[in-house]
Amino acid sequence: MFRIAPSLLSADFARLGDEVARVIASGADWIHFDVMDNHYVPNLTIGPLVCEAIRPHTTAPIDVHLMVKPVDRIIPDFARAGADIITFHPEASEHIDRSLGLIRDAGCQAGLVFNPATPLHHMDHVMDRLDVVLLMSVNPGFGGQAFIPETLDKLRAVRARLDAYEARSGRRILLEIDGGVKVDNIADIARAGADTFVAGSAVFGAGRDSDPNRYDSVIAALRAELAKVAA
Repeated sequence: MFRIAPSLLSADFARLGDEVARVIASGADWIHFDVMDNHYVPNLTIGPLVCEAIRPHTTAPIDVHLMVKPVDRIIPDFARAGADIITFHPEASEHIDRSLGLIRDAGCQAGLVFNPATPLHHMDHVMDRLDVVLLMSVNPGFGGQAFIPETLDKLRAVRARLDAYEARSGRRILLEIDGGVKVDNIADIARAGADTFVAGSAVFGAGRDSDPNRYDSVIAALRAELAKVAA
């Protein structure tokens, strides 16, 4: 019912393959892969070569979040590098439908990402091409930021849109949240409608040498909070 997707932005980059293997062994579902270009967002991170390098270390889905502008040129590179899901921001595409089509034609699942102040109407005429909607609960560009509370209302609005679409079409679109997700707020976020949770510093900053896979305790704590919602 729920998916936990630790963000590599907060991992130890000197041991990235090991971090990927450990966090999945600890019970995570996806690997979230943040791509920043120092243009669309004020930071520079990692590209397709790093995605290709970590692909042999896990069979878990790699969830690539493109914070780059323009997006179309880089989409095929990440598909070839082993991405399973590719999401992008509508502001970064001249033709949203075309960009979504590029992702799907490359064999990946496709999604749109909405910043805190980005209106939701961008999804209205491309629902048939969406596999996931990602809401940013911080302004993109840096890890470790605090959750923006207004995002809960936006989550509820998206959940209503997606539920109405599923009732019409029979097809489910996932609702992902990214930014400031922690043990003490993940249950409230789930109640507002999210089913997939990106957590960076909350996971990679809570590793324990006493855990068999280093991150078992924190992922178990996140699961325990989500279980309260599912009950």
